Amino acid sequence: MQREFKGRVIAPGCYRGEAVVSRQGVNTLATFQSSVLKNAKEVIVADQNNPDIFGLNITGKALCLPMTIGSTTGGMVIQTVCQMGIAPTAFLFSEHIDSLAASGIVLAKVWENSAVICIDQLGKEFIETVKTGDLIEVKEDGTVNILDKE
Repeated sequence: MQREFKGRVIAPGCYRGEAVVSRQGVNTLATFQSSVLKNAKEVIVADQNNPDIFGLNITGKALCLPMTIGSTTGGMVIQTVCQMGIAPTAFLFSEHIDSLAASGIVLAKVWENSAVICIDQLGKEFIETVKTGDLIEVKEDGTVNILDKE
């Protein structure tokens, strides 16, 4: 059965693909720093304190999360992975986006012409329902569908 959620659009776009889910806050520095420093071609999550996503490739996928946590470098790190072309295609927040993540996503859009998508306020039920590996669809109006396996 398909499930539909509606959030607030921060950065519009369309996506159909795989979800990667963290049920806890995502530390942007710990998640992305290793891949950035190695000038990697993809982001393999390096945050050992996040067992939901540690070791997973999140490049080109929809990162579903409640919020970001961590240092004030969060926005810069998001903007950097967007510039490098190794960011998740979409950041889907169940809660309100924080100002640091929002700044990184907006700067990536403006400075890097990034196609990164961001939707927030999808709700607690969204983060409780979506699972890593689910096929999801994101629409420009902030609708996120968890699709049935094909």
